[in-house]
Amino acid sequence: MHIDIAGKVAVVTGVGKGIGHEIVTTLSREGVTTVSIDVNADDLATIGAELDATGAAHREFVCDIRDSAQIAEVIAAVEQQYGRIDILVNNAGVAGNGPIDGLDEKTWDFAHDVNLKGTFLMCRAVLPIMKRQRAGRIINAASFAAFVPIYGSAAYASSKIAVAHFTRALAGEVGPWNITANAYAPGMVPTSLNHFDELPQPEQSRLLDTLSLRKWGSKSDISSLICFLASDLAGYITGTLIDISGGKLATQVPRLAYEAAAAEGEYDFAADGR
Repeated sequence: MHIDIAGKVAVVTGVGKGIGHEIVTTLSREGVTTVSIDVNADDLATIGAELDATGAAHREFVCDIRDSAQIAEVIAAVEQQYGRIDILVNNAGVAGNGPIDGLDEKTWDFAHDVNLKGTFLMCRAVLPIMKRQRAGRIINAASFAAFVPIYGSAAYASSKIAVAHFTRALAGEVGPWNITANAYAPGMVPTSLNHFDELPQPEQSRLLDTLSLRKWGSKSDISSLICFLASDLAGYITGTLIDISGGKLATQVPRLAYEAAAAEGEYDFAADGR
């Protein structure tokens, strides 16, 4: 079985670094025409140069996804050049962390404006095109925090669970046009936002002990899921939030399995190096 998304046109937000960058380059390698959106012109120039070197079809736009007028200009330009939008990946996101009793309104508003409002505005902008095509794939970034928040994540977690519910509502509205809408919830994937793999080793071990697969997720894990959800193979999947966290919710104490395996000589914590 082969995932074939070649020839499609994908709009991806938040592409400057980390998971977003990986999503764009992965889609491009699969033969997708990519349209990258970010607020950082230098990051867009970098990804544009990378794609130029491969001969891939691509465009980049500086755009603040909190601004519906800027979004409308970008989507109009994409439609004029390519005539269609097959895939929308709302990857852009910000953290907005801090304990509630010290959380200022600006931080709260910024997290919700980017993570939730930006997702809504982007979806609203592409829907007329996808409806005319009677086909489309919308894929929204939630987070494991949408399942279980961590201390100091009220702004971030609430925005991400809202994205998940928004996605379900969207899926329920766009089914008649053969459009699917799904959300994905990454777990511990080291990025420039969280720096998981730069933490002191004891802290890394403490976090890894919460995972059934005791290793960090990779950016390619996420981009592979995006390719699947964007393909015809996922045509009957909609309105769901996919947990891609290495089994963080699979069992109450994941470390117990590793301790049992270590007792049988099947696992070596020291050799793991974390």
